[in-house]
Amino acid sequence: MNIARVVVLTIALSAGGVAAYLVRGTDEKSRPAPEPVVQLPTVEILVAKSDIGLGQQVKPEDLQWQAWPAAAAGSNLINRASKANAIQETAGSIARIPFFAGEPIREQKLVKANGSGFMAAILPTGMRAISTEISPETGAGGFILPNDRVDVILSKRDKNPDSKGADVAQSEIILSNIRVLAIDQAPKEKEGSNSLVGRTATLELKPEQAETLARARQSGSLSLALRSITDANAPEGQTEEQVKRRSESVNVVRYGVANQTTAQK
Repeated sequence: MNIARVVVLTIALSAGGVAAYLVRGTDEKSRPAPEPVVQLPTVEILVAKSDIGLGQQVKPEDLQWQAWPAAAAGSNLINRASKANAIQETAGSIARIPFFAGEPIREQKLVKANGSGFMAAILPTGMRAISTEISPETGAGGFILPNDRVDVILSKRDKNPDSKGADVAQSEIILSNIRVLAIDQAPKEKEGSNSLVGRTATLELKPEQAETLARARQSGSLSLALRSITDANAPEGQTEEQVKRRSESVNVVRYGVANQTTAQK
């Protein structure tokens, strides 16, 4: 290769490098500067560090302070700036409503230990809590838990007008879609248990429904029928006067043979 070609090649490579440098410098100058990240003002509010169940006593280790956007921190949230000792003051309270981990703590959802009773605190306005005896046979085998919905069934035996006939067994739904508040004195599901066998069930009723239940308890035996979770929004609290059509299961014994029939009232 002669000297002339070497010189020409060297000049060409140098010119290409200078051109690439100039183009890169132009692109960097024309590229807009990144917009600064806007830092939203935050405050520290009290939140649940772990899940807190219904009726659970709140402990200091269940709570923590967490940064929260100041614009979203309403007056119903517990602010560290105004209540620095809120963890110690909140500890010992009882949860009226379950809290999930990371959920802000609200005083309206708590019952102070020195305040009204827990059951009275969780009852909605105008409602009553009344208990009735249950057993595994009358309480869906123990699979009824607090906050489930049930129908209350009254079963009784009436004397047959015919002196030669057997007693007539009748069953009817006297209350429908009723909320279970507690089984015995457990307002929440036991740890790791899918059933809760107890001797009494506490139901949430209106005053007139409580009277219906009290009368029915004196006239026969009561059973609780567990309803589907999808029935939570169904009409609730029907009484005998409100139920227009009821099914009655009747055992009729004829010639020593028992037959079950269903009649509509």
